[in-house]
Amino acid sequence: MTPLVIMGLAAGVMFGVGAIAALVRVIKGPSILDRALATDVLLAIAICGLGAEMAINRHTDTLVVLLVLALFAILGSIAIARFIGKEDAS
Repeated sequence: MTPLVIMGLAAGVMFGVGAIAALVRVIKGPSILDRALATDVLLAIAICGLGAEMAINRHTDTLVVLLVLALFAILGSIAIARFIGKEDAS
């Protein structure tokens, strides 16, 4: 096993543990803000995982997927912030 493969496996394990923890928070989160934050963390983990895969395999084929995931994360955060802002104003 090369050092690159070992680092890739270690990164995959860490991303997996983080994704499981975020999914638990999405399911059990007591408030909508907890769930929204966990969803953002889950998207960030997916983006980092795809970026790590691109770096390990030395390609840029999934760059468009990274950009679309980042766009979804930004738009989702803005939409939830506006929704919560309207609830607080009432």
